[in-house]
Amino acid sequence: MKSNPSDDGRPDRLRQGSGGPPEGSAKAAGLRDDAESLPVELADAIDRGRPRLGRLASQTLFFPTIGSTNDVAAARSASLSGERAEGLVVIADEQTSGRGRRGHTWFSPAGSGLYVSVVLAPARARVDPPRATVLLTLTAGVALAEGVEAATGLRVALKWPNDLQVSRRKLAGILAEGSATGGVAESVVVGYGINVASTAFPPELRDRATSLESELGRPVDRHHVLVETLASLARRYQDLLDGRFDAILDAWRRLAPAASGARVTWTTMAGTLEGVTGGIDDRGALLVRIDDRVERIVSGEVTWL
Repeated sequence: MKSNPSDDGRPDRLRQGSGGPPEGSAKAAGLRDDAESLPVELADAIDRGRPRLGRLASQTLFFPTIGSTNDVAAARSASLSGERAEGLVVIADEQTSGRGRRGHTWFSPAGSGLYVSVVLAPARARVDPPRATVLLTLTAGVALAEGVEAATGLRVALKWPNDLQVSRRKLAGILAEGSATGGVAESVVVGYGINVASTAFPPELRDRATSLESELGRPVDRHHVLVETLASLARRYQDLLDGRFDAILDAWRRLAPAASGARVTWTTMAGTLEGVTGGIDDRGALLVRIDDRVERIVSGEVTWL
């Protein structure tokens, strides 16, 4: 997963190719056979939540320490057929090479957060699979925000395209990676990291990151948060597969106040531009007003002023 500071605003890019895992990942992590049995408390929590998990957690792998849950999930998914891979969940207590978009790292100390990757198949959507794939990251953002609130009562804000924030400090991030054939990803690994414990962040993160325990002032049950976020993701993923795109977009807009009326800058080939956010369109692109025109941002580095 990504480093805890705010993302740069660039949407996730699905890897084009044969559908295989990232280079070297199978050897390094994805097909490793040292996954451990789920800790008893975690297994019990997942069992209790099973009726609400839908396709998710059809297979669950747990590692006390792993390089990157996304790499494990991608390589394991590539070794299975698409239908068998859907719903695979990889959980780690610690990541040593957690990463996010554009090569950033995610601070992933043991016992302090949730580090989870889920294999999904938006190409199976009944309506407009390419659009479903494009909206997957926003869908995951809505699901995580709803899951966190269900588990803890804490209301969080979404920041386009893939951050969860409290008082403009980053609580969680999402990284979606997939391999596309013919322009549509057959499967996508959605990784997410949530800062749970009041762990001392590295100096460069202290002013930009927060955690559930820091915000709530009390201990938080990581297993409960995991199950609630997976259950919420299962529900919103079903919305995506059934083509209920408007329900997802409306929920995202409610949870993302800064998507309208915030001043931002972003970098283009022509230089740096500045404007005021005007929401998102029906494919999840950020709209920014500059004088008398509206720019549609689907990539590039966005800075929120």
